[in-house]
Amino acid sequence: MSKKDKEVLFSLFQEYQQDIYRMAYTYVKNNDDALDVVQEVAYRAFKNFDTLKEMKYIKTWLFRITINCSIDCLRKNNKIIIESHDLEKQWDGSGKDLDVPLSLSLQDILDELDMTEKTVILLKYYQEYTFQEISSVMYLPLSTVKTITYRALTKLKKIVKKEDIYGG
Repeated sequence: MSKKDKEVLFSLFQEYQQDIYRMAYTYVKNNDDALDVVQEVAYRAFKNFDTLKEMKYIKTWLFRITINCSIDCLRKNNKIIIESHDLEKQWDGSGKDLDVPLSLSLQDILDELDMTEKTVILLKYYQEYTFQEISSVMYLPLSTVKTITYRALTKLKKIVKKEDIYGG
């Protein structure tokens, strides 16, 4: 990697560092582990920069690394068990500008979804990715992403009704 490449990657990493942290935190649910994930993402990004095919995909590439590092952290700490077909297909983000009680209740609701559903919902509605971008990030066919989104939204509606969150 040339010095110029390192400078570009460093600059872009700094630009996305907060998003990487929020995504990691949503998975690992504590500050220390989230910071460890961010550090590991930086390490892997610099180590594997030559695998990035086009610079326009840097954000997606960094988020894939973040997902993998977050899941690795959880597995290392024995905090989750992931079925093999779900590995390297996960991702999370975090809502912005939410008040704490709403944020906590949304996190609790999202935790009711499986990892793939949660990842799709967070990418679609928190990170505002298109279905095509989600398909690319998660290595899933476009139709599968749409199906997962529909299934997850249906589950979320049932959870909200069950918990009577809206008082109705």
